[in-house]
Amino acid sequence: MEHVKTLIIGAGPAGYTAAIYAARANLKPVMYVGNQPGGQLTITNEVENYPGFPEGIGGTEMMEMFANQAKRFETDVRYGIVTEVNFSSKPHIITVDDDKKITADSVIIATGASAKWLGLPSESRLNGNGVSACAVCDGFFYRKQTVAIVGAGDTACEEALYLAKICLQVHMIVRKSTMRASKIMEERVRNTPNIFIHWNTETEEILGENVVESVRLKNQITGEITNVEIQGFFVAIGHQPNSAVFKHYLDMDTQGYLITYPDSTKTNVEGVFACGDVQDKNYRQAVTAAGSGCMAALEAERYLMLSENVVELSYS
Repeated sequence: MEHVKTLIIGAGPAGYTAAIYAARANLKPVMYVGNQPGGQLTITNEVENYPGFPEGIGGTEMMEMFANQAKRFETDVRYGIVTEVNFSSKPHIITVDDDKKITADSVIIATGASAKWLGLPSESRLNGNGVSACAVCDGFFYRKQTVAIVGAGDTACEEALYLAKICLQVHMIVRKSTMRASKIMEERVRNTPNIFIHWNTETEEILGENVVESVRLKNQITGEITNVEIQGFFVAIGHQPNSAVFKHYLDMDTQGYLITYPDSTKTNVEGVFACGDVQDKNYRQAVTAAGSGCMAALEAERYLMLSENVVELSYS
């Protein structure tokens, strides 16, 4: 059975940053990239809010740069999906692709979160060409244009308000006659003049050949079908943290986000750290994910240093 000092699970901004710091600390990190190497940024056409790129950069290109920097410091980047873990033993036991078993002294989890989608074929086809799951990331591209956003929670309201500041009109699509959002957030949306709320409304289809041109809506009460011309379509119905494989060992909230100690990436299991969107449901930005990846690597380094000192003392 292969043994590694530091195993990193996931390869988005958090995972790659953790790898860079871990490799420079001589932790000899091994990284498994999972089923979406580069994370959610690989489905983002252009990133304009990451420091250091004044002209913006493609999401995939940025992640390739992250990967090359991690490899430069000799991170062992591998393809594979972690399918099982055993954090009750020391060292920890991790199974990859249902077959290969690895033991690790420390584990950094950076598996991210996946946006929930409506499941429309056009949604997938136009993803990155007008369809987005992050208004803060992509809203800037639609300034002074008309957009739609689907959702009814606090996040949807926050993103609608953000879009209303930079867009000409925002059409908010709500499936029911009420919102799930807090009353104060709902009131802010209702009182924003360029946000138009479509109650009891389903999204039937997003229209456009190569880019988003309009959205077809159906009122569930009257059955009326309307086409609304838009240039951007935002989905804000939530995210699902990619944490299911850890559920028997790690503390998580009701949504599945891993719980870490305050101002830390430490989980409830010694030697296991979590960073990025798998433990962050508030910010979900590339720059904050990268920052928490740095924290995880530094904390893993300190943990291993203390562990090695304890072992040396026990034999002295």
